[in-house]
This record gives sequence, C-alpha cells and structure tokens, in this order.
Amino acid sequence: MNYPLMISISAIDKVIENMRSLHINCALAAISGGVDSTTAAILTRRIIGDRLRAVFIDTGFMRLNEPEHIKEILRAVLPLEIINASDRFYREMLGLSDAEEKRTRFREVFYTVLSEIAKEYDCDWLVQGTIAPDWIETRGGIKTQHNVLEQVGIDTASKYGFKLIEPLKDLYKDQVRELAKSLGVPSEIVNRQPFPGPGLSIRAVGELTLEKLDVARRATDIVERRLGNMGLSQWFAATWEYDTVPSSELSRVVNGLGDLHVELFSIRATGVKGDARSYGHVALVRGYPVNWDVIYELHKYLATTSDVTHVIYELMGRGVGKYFVSIRAIVTDDFMTADVPRLSREILMDVAEEILSNDNRISSVGFDVTPKPPATIEYE
Repeated sequence: MNYPLMISISAIDKVIENMRSLHINCALAAISGGVDSTTAAILTRRIIGDRLRAVFIDTGFMRLNEPEHIKEILRAVLPLEIINASDRFYREMLGLSDAEEKRTRFREVFYTVLSEIAKEYDCDWLVQGTIAPDWIETRGGIKTQHNVLEQVGIDTASKYGFKLIEPLKDLYKDQVRELAKSLGVPSEIVNRQPFPGPGLSIRAVGELTLEKLDVARRATDIVERRLGNMGLSQWFAATWEYDTVPSSELSRVVNGLGDLHVELFSIRATGVKGDARSYGHVALVRGYPVNWDVIYELHKYLATTSDVTHVIYELMGRGVGKYFVSIRAIVTDDFMTADVPRLSREILMDVAEEILSNDNRISSVGFDVTPKPPATIEYE
C-alpha cells in the first residue's frame, strides 16, 4: 500500500502490523459519514475483510436524509447497515441544557447502543476514527469528544464488552484526508466537512428540544448548500432562543467602529482561553459598521478581555419569531486553530434572507466572526 509522504509510513505500517497480530473474531465499525470514521473502517476492512461489520447509528441528531445518503455513497466500498436509535437518544437527552452534559450523556447512550449491537453480532472489537485533536481537546478540558475513551481512563472492555482499534489516533485531519485518498475513499467523503458526533444536539444550543432541532436542521441544509463551493473547511448553522439583554459597557468598547451596539444572549457557548476551556457569553453586535471589514475585527474588541467566547454580527432580523440562527464558517488546516473567511456582505445577506423566508419561527440571523481561539468552532 502506498501512502502520501506527509503521513508517517512507519506509523501506519505499525498500526497494520498490530491489527494483523490481534485475534479479531469480529470488529464493529460505527460510521458517521465523515472522513475519520470511514477511513478507519476501510483501512481495517483491508486487513480483516468480512470480519468487519459497519453500522450507521441514526441518533435523531443528523442532517436531512443523512443516513440514506451516506449508505448510498459508500455502497461500492463499505457495506453499511443503518440502525435507528433516535427514540432512545431523545428519551435520554431532550431537556438537557449544559454543553458538557449533552456531550457526556451522548457518549454514554452511543456506546451503550454500540455495546448491545456488538454483543448481537458477537464482535469483540470496536473500530473508531478518533484522531489527535479529539483526545487533545478532551484531555485538555476544552470539550468532551464523544469518541475519546481510553485516553480519559475508560476501560471499554469491562464497561462495554469490546476493545478498541483506533488506527488514526495520532493523525490530524489533513493527514487523514491524504490517507483516505490513497485508500480509495469516495471523494465526497474525503472532502466532506466535519460533523460533530453528537450532531445537531450541540448545534441546538441551550435546552435541547425537538422544535429547536428542527430549526437547526432546516437552517443547516440552507447554509451547507449555499456556502458549499467556497473552499471553506467547515460551514453550518446553529440556533438558540432569541433572548438578549443590552450591554452598555460592551457597546462603549465598539464605539467609533460605526453605529453599533452590543447585546448578550442568555445562552452561553464554549471558547478557548489560553490552553483551557471557557464557557462564556455570546455577544450580538447590531447596527452599521463604518465598513464591512470592521465586522471581522469585532472579536478583538469584545472577546479578548471580557467574558465573551463568540461574537456574532446580526445580518437580518424581522422582530418576530422565537429563534436566532448563527451562520458559522471557518478555514483551517488542522482544526486546532481556525480563521473566519472574509465572505462578502451580499452572499451572507442572501443566505440570511433564505433562512428567514423558509422558517417563520426564526426572528434573526447573524454571522459568527470569531476565530479559534478565542472561540471553539462549535458552540457546545
């Protein structure tokens, strides 16, 4: 097998050698549709053949038509079974509000479901696409990635009944994509933007409800379609209640940048301060900047010295409706740091107008202008 030069050949060969030395009766692979889990599964299947069983767990937190779409893309390279566990996830997670509680509860339900499937198939191993940023951020306390287990002291054999195979755990996203190409992973998967394991449950920010999930799902479909050919690393929508209070203190901070004022949402969102996780305010900037480029500098004024993790510029509102939708777009090589692309006002206003016109539950739409750090890419 030939590997791209940027990947350590010895590291991958060591993974392959290790897997060949294991006594694997059956390995279960949980596919999300992203490049990490797919690459890990296809690499393992090259080694153990039909002893790999690949499943897609429909958690109810997926994008529109996601399970069927992924099954069709992978039909030629990876047989995939869809298992609908949405009712179980709803039962355990609806009503949760705290970001970390959502992530840890999702992890518990997800692996309990996988444990039951593994026992049914008599699989003694689980293959998953954990990569380096996942366990670095989890061990660093920035946010819990659901697929980080052994690295935080969870003994999967005793707790869930399976041992782990994590062939990508020392690689970064750009390296995984290169490996995926060499393995013949479909290009749509190779170039697919990352999607969080807990899915839309952490993009329906704050209290998790079915209505909020539906708003996030519909807005995400519009944002992904409208910004999909712009060379971005990740682009999506998140939603929460439009509940704000004015901040005269922060409004004074941006005085001189235009006719602007600042409000703070009642929800909070994750960020990065130094090497640690922060959980702070989300600031909404409304009004007219002296020029468009000013909006991309707002985070320097609002998220460096205050308890603000995300800064959002309001694009369009109509004064009625329950929810706010934030458009998030970033560019990055390794997802450890990320920049905000300088998208034109016209493009963003068109997207905002479509989001508002398609869902009367939405009161306002904004654009998140905060890089990582001080923000995380996701809100929870």
